[in-house]
Amino acid sequence: MNGCRLAAPLVLVCGLASLFAQQTPKPPSSVGCRVENATFEGWKSVRLANGWVTLEIVPQLGGRLMQVTFGRHAYLFVNLQLKGQSFPPEVSAAQKRWFNYGGDKIWPMPEGSPDGSRDEQHWPGAVGSVLDAGAFSSELLSQGTRCSVRLTGPPDPIIGQQYIRDIGIDADSPAITFHAVMKNVSGYPQTWSEQSVSQYTTAATNNPSEPNADFWAMTPANPKSVFQNSYHVRTGSASSSGYTIRDGLFMVHTIDARGEVWVDSPGEWLAVIDGASEYAIVERFRYEKTAEYPGEATVIFFTAGQPTLYMEAEINSPMVKLNPGESYAMDTRWFPTRTGRELKGVTYAGVMRRSLSATSTSTGLALEGHFGVFFAGELEVRFYDARGYRLGAAPVQAVSPLDVVTVKQVVRAPADTTRVSLHLIDRGGTDRGPLGEVNVTMSPGSARP
Repeated sequence: MNGCRLAAPLVLVCGLASLFAQQTPKPPSSVGCRVENATFEGWKSVRLANGWVTLEIVPQLGGRLMQVTFGRHAYLFVNLQLKGQSFPPEVSAAQKRWFNYGGDKIWPMPEGSPDGSRDEQHWPGAVGSVLDAGAFSSELLSQGTRCSVRLTGPPDPIIGQQYIRDIGIDADSPAITFHAVMKNVSGYPQTWSEQSVSQYTTAATNNPSEPNADFWAMTPANPKSVFQNSYHVRTGSASSSGYTIRDGLFMVHTIDARGEVWVDSPGEWLAVIDGASEYAIVERFRYEKTAEYPGEATVIFFTAGQPTLYMEAEINSPMVKLNPGESYAMDTRWFPTRTGRELKGVTYAGVMRRSLSATSTSTGLALEGHFGVFFAGELEVRFYDARGYRLGAAPVQAVSPLDVVTVKQVVRAPADTTRVSLHLIDRGGTDRGPLGEVNVTMSPGSARP
């Protein structure tokens, strides 16, 4: 097994110190991915890494993904006051205290009753919960071209559910996959939603004790929302200037937001953006139009203030009825990339910071746009005529997820070109989809290219 040795708690430990000691800004395509037992901030961790990203998973803390690092940028909030410490559910219950370690985890929904009471159809919360703080076991599923681990939690006696998480990365991109299974381990049918809860640090990079004034989160607003103004402020000020709608996107500016806001977004993505460093993550999920969601919300944002500077980005699955022994899986993907708060939209290939434009000039077809990409490879422009027939294609430029991508160049196009699209072709030759598609506009005095 490539010189690796067996060890607990994971089945594999590999000597990869050189891989994790440094992260090169432009990693070579030949670097694979590896899994190893490690130590992160005093906790025993399972580390997944390739030339793009490093993931630190702490199984003993509810199967948390504690940190994601991309291009030397660490995204997630880690509570350093608790670093290296672990308080089992019985200690949390006895002290009636939630130990917020940070990171990313899975919780059940709905949480609490609308009138503030408690019943068995609402999760009482993280205090004393094995789903939040119980020790999960870890199992290596694969490594090499694909690296993944399985985290299996203990059955929860309060809601009768068990969580099993598969977390993985491939060798050739920073994309992260999550397969979160909810299993009914009780003896009767139950209905629950599972929720991905990711805590992102909102601290200023140059002064961690102060908030980052250029930190944002966004998701597509629902034009037919059940909520007034397309969102519902569940806790905090409903008139907060930290919540706005811009170009069809619901936006949170964390410096001005406090509390929890619910959004019934049908857009299948949310983005978290550190505008100061221009590092971002896009979380993608599946939206089911006819499904029931807890409280009608598909996405929830919660912003905390000092001294714990973080924002939670939460994705809800539909409410699912499970008979005894039945399971439901929620699949999500994270895409680290580069962009600022000017983000206009998200495609399967990347993000649009300034949308694609194509202008016919006397010297050729001028392409312009500003993007972040999810995969390394090459941009390709495709030419179409007025009937929709494809006339050809041409390479534009090489791109990397670690770079802010600016397209500004003139290309030769077939004479009948009236429309173009810009696709990302990854290093393996796979078409990852378009970053934009637009009609050609004419500059004054120009002819068709």
